[in-house]
Parts: sequence; C-alpha cells; structure tokens
Amino acid sequence: MAKYRKYSKEFKLQAARLVTEQGYSYEQAAKRLGTTGWSIRNWVQKFRQTGELPAQSQTQPKADELRQLRKELAQLRMENDILKKAAAYFARESL
Repeated sequence: MAKYRKYSKEFKLQAARLVTEQGYSYEQAAKRLGTTGWSIRNWVQKFRQTGELPAQSQTQPKADELRQLRKELAQLRMENDILKKAAAYFARESL
C-alpha cells in the first residue's frame, strides 16, 4: 500500500513557481523536490485557477522580456569589452 505525503500550501506554491517562473519542466521540478511530475502539474493548474499564479498566456510576455534583456546584456558586454580595449590602447599610447 502506497503512503501519500501531505505537502503544505507554501511548498506546493514554490514547486509550481519553479515550473512557471524559472522554466523547469514538471519532471525536473519533481526530481529536485522529491515528488511526482503529476502532482506538480496539478498544483500549477490549481494555482492558476485560483489566481495565485498567472494564467499560462500571461507568462509569454515575461519570456519575451527575458529574451530581450539577455540580448541587451550581450550587447552591453560587447560594448564594454571594446571600451576596455580602447582604454588600454590609449593608455599605452600616452606612455
């Protein structure tokens, strides 16, 4: 006979946030937390219905924003490297 674990609401909500906010798959989150993917899937659905998590359609803009910010970060890092090289070049010239 299988024993069922009871999890707190906070635990369930954090597990659901791993999937919705941090991009874990249900199985990855389940493996990390020691539960089943099926349970996490149900928790995500439950919290979306109650409004404690955004609806699935609302998470896409965040993913787009994250993608844009990563692109901007790469651009800024490249510009920073160029400026460092230029500063080193001009420092050598002035000596």
